[in-house]
Amino acid sequence: MTTRTGSKDLQMVNISLRVLTKPEENRLPWMLSRLGQDYEKRVLPSIVKEVLASVVAQFNAPQLVTQIQDVSTLMSDRLESRAHEFGIEMTDVSITEMTFSPDFKHAVELKQIAQQDAEKARYMVERAQQDKRSAIIKAKGEAKSAEMIGEAIRTDPTFITLRKLEAAREISTILASSSNRVYLDSEALMMSVIREDADKTDEANW
Repeated sequence: MTTRTGSKDLQMVNISLRVLTKPEENRLPWMLSRLGQDYEKRVLPSIVKEVLASVVAQFNAPQLVTQIQDVSTLMSDRLESRAHEFGIEMTDVSITEMTFSPDFKHAVELKQIAQQDAEKARYMVERAQQDKRSAIIKAKGEAKSAEMIGEAIRTDPTFITLRKLEAAREISTILASSSNRVYLDSEALMMSVIREDADKTDEANW
């Protein structure tokens, strides 16, 4: 059986049910005399439509999907109670299909897109905040390093000479690993620092 009805948020829903029944044996004579042998055709369509409309109207469209088990249980309980009034026993009630209007499907798709865009925006904000924190930490580290280098230069004049030697060693390492052959004099390799130190030492001795 298929019925079209409205949800609590006024969305149209098509619901198909599988309904299996049998007559209550102790009320069978009454059923036949009052309803006839085609009691199912005379009773079931109206009470199914009635119960489905009352149950669906209690849920919003998204809830009909996320709480399908609760919806199914409520429908089954109410149908059993309603059918009992006519001497009919429900042996099985289950939802076989549930579909919504095209407008609702489109609204769901738009909502999903909006949620995805919101998640992307949140990620971008968090990424920007993380980059900002990293830049601040890096700037503080560089400032501290510059401060330490300046202090080292003031307290130890040979510090500059040491840094020049380290730079010359790095240049030599890079050139040694290169496939191209390059010739540089001592000035280019910053090796003149040795001579400068020697000159300074001589001046100090004088």
